[in-house]
Amino acid sequence: MTDLTDKQARFVREYLVDLNAKQAAIRAGYSPRSAEVEGSRLLRHPKVSAAIARERREVSKRTGITPESVVSELAKLGFSDIRKAITWRSNVTETGEEDEDGVPTTRVTNEVALRNSDDIDDATAAAITEISQTKDGALKVKLADKRAALVDIGRHLGMFRTGSAPSDESGDAQGRPPGKSSGDEGWDGLLQ
Repeated sequence: MTDLTDKQARFVREYLVDLNAKQAAIRAGYSPRSAEVEGSRLLRHPKVSAAIARERREVSKRTGITPESVVSELAKLGFSDIRKAITWRSNVTETGEEDEDGVPTTRVTNEVALRNSDDIDDATAAAITEISQTKDGALKVKLADKRAALVDIGRHLGMFRTGSAPSDESGDAQGRPPGKSSGDEGWDGLLQ
């Protein structure tokens, strides 16, 4: 970072901490009153943006974390399937009693069972955030937030436009046709 001023180099280091340009500018010594403007300006500065990109590549090399590995982990979460972790079924059993017409009565119980951990693939195991059992024996299996993971993947792949969510099929309150929003041509989730 020798082609940067000391303040710019500090900004680069601080920006990589939390990716917050305003806070990085303040920590680098810029005035809090102008930090938002300075942070934005610094991110557009060719030498500063090049230094940030270089530092990110170095972090990726040192940690072995690449954009591809992050997207791969997000895919495990986004495409997880609870059926790979648990099984469930309903059991119908006769109670041994009969109703007033002489028909045997039945009882329905539900059964949930965890699959053996050796039988769960790595992707499914990565998506499980919690397994617990209550005092009465009920099981709880919680998977990672699929929607959030899919949104993160979509953003990474550039699939989303900015704007607001589409309305229902009949259009929105402002009379816009279906799929049109107050933003641009679509929703934060439409393919380009």
